[in-house]
Amino acid sequence: MGRRGAAGALGGVVAVALVLGTLAVIGHLNPQRQLGVSTDRLGPDSGERVADYLARARTSLDSGTDSAPDEPRWGSVSFDRELTTQQAYAIADGVRISQVIFRVPLERVQTPILTVGVPGSERSVSNSAARAASEVQDSFTTSSRQAQIAAVSRNRLLGGCACVVTVVVRGTQPELSEVAGRPGVRSVEALPPDAVSGKFAVEPLLPEYADIVAPLPDDGPVPGR
Repeated sequence: MGRRGAAGALGGVVAVALVLGTLAVIGHLNPQRQLGVSTDRLGPDSGERVADYLARARTSLDSGTDSAPDEPRWGSVSFDRELTTQQAYAIADGVRISQVIFRVPLERVQTPILTVGVPGSERSVSNSAARAASEVQDSFTTSSRQAQIAAVSRNRLLGGCACVVTVVVRGTQPELSEVAGRPGVRSVEALPPDAVSGKFAVEPLLPEYADIVAPLPDDGPVPGR
């Protein structure tokens, strides 16, 4: 390689190094923003054995409470049967409810799960059924099976049906443990004290889940009302 060729090659290497160095500086000054990932979750996993989830929920009540047993925590309260809003509020009995989760029970028919946020007052919990009905209204389409299910769900919610399957609450470890022992409560699961409102997912433990958390049958006729 001649002197001119060597000089050209060296110049190319220097140019590449300068470009890479510039990009490195730009990257340092303007780092790529990392998206936050939330792993907090209340409720069973798909395919999980119900007995395993119940044991996991019981363990969660005592997890992380050694240093601050009276620090409020988010938790989910699942019931052994569908309840009215009044019954769910009575079972919570002073522990603040922040979400009410509904599912209208229809034999061998999959109905939508509806979550309504509430400020915790008795009136807001009572009115949450009507708000859930309005959410179903938004899913109306044609005269399909899904539209029929939505129509029946809406009518029953407006009629004050026993359709509450889970509530999300905010309470201390002693309060949540007390709720766990009340009649009608199937499970109470608690998040760590540092869990942030709005940053965790909630999956209800449906009363129909007996052995495995899996999709329920959807081969039954949709009732007329």
